[in-house]
Amino acid sequence: MPATDAYLVDSSIYIFRAWFTLPDTLRNQHDEPINAVYGFTDFVAGLIEQHQPERLVFAFDESLSSSFRNSIYPPYKANRDPTPDDLRRQFQFCRRFLEALGYNVISSDRYEADDIIGTAAAIARRQGHSVTILSADKDLAQLIDSGDTFWDYARDKRLDPKQIKKHYGVYPEQIADQLALAGDKVDNIPGVPGIGMTTAARLLTKFGSIDQMLENIPAIAEMKIRGAKRIMQLIQEHRETVLLCKRLTEIVCDAEVVAEDLRLHRAPCQLDDLTALFDEFQFGSLRRERWHRLLAAA
Repeated sequence: MPATDAYLVDSSIYIFRAWFTLPDTLRNQHDEPINAVYGFTDFVAGLIEQHQPERLVFAFDESLSSSFRNSIYPPYKANRDPTPDDLRRQFQFCRRFLEALGYNVISSDRYEADDIIGTAAAIARRQGHSVTILSADKDLAQLIDSGDTFWDYARDKRLDPKQIKKHYGVYPEQIADQLALAGDKVDNIPGVPGIGMTTAARLLTKFGSIDQMLENIPAIAEMKIRGAKRIMQLIQEHRETVLLCKRLTEIVCDAEVVAEDLRLHRAPCQLDDLTALFDEFQFGSLRRERWHRLLAAA
């Protein structure tokens, strides 16, 4: 039976995974590396074969430096190396492949893939669907609501809201606050010096949210945790930083780039375009047969 959830895919993480996993000796007809394309399309094929999702949307990032978060905090993600040209090219190849298959592919120069997924999730729920988010990025776990699933596909690890609390120490709706307090080195979000994920979780367990904590900072000193008074001082000193970081870690769920009548189902396949891509990517007969079989069964 096909799954009835709306499946929302954080595409970049699976393209990066393939880029680092498969050898760049895999080449297309122009002798350009095609390893990320092979790995990503295999991931998509496996997802379709095993789970037959009827509703499937792919979100992409366009830039590391042009999102609204960069206007709020210019150093945001500035610690990352530029995407190599060979990989950037393969991101476009993957998009073209998905579009030829008929899937809805969404990106924006203002919003990140996380925001696209957050908005798509909100719309899908309004359309009456539960949501499965495919990603290994903890940030996206903040979007999980009752009936939803956060799925690290590569590790086949699925978490519902209660399991997210057990795994991360906070409920989904507290994850953005936890990251704002502890910081996120991957995204170059500073957080509060000296506050780690565990301490942040304990603060949120007591206060519920950053907003409630900031309304009662003196109560931090009374907590039965090591260095409670020092933690209180740190929060007082970095109050504005905490509020800034929260604006960076919160995922937008009303990005205008995602239409309210979001298309979740696959459109008709553009077979001529797909065949041309098979040729361009130098897909062998087994890969082509696999995709033709999947499309015939869809």
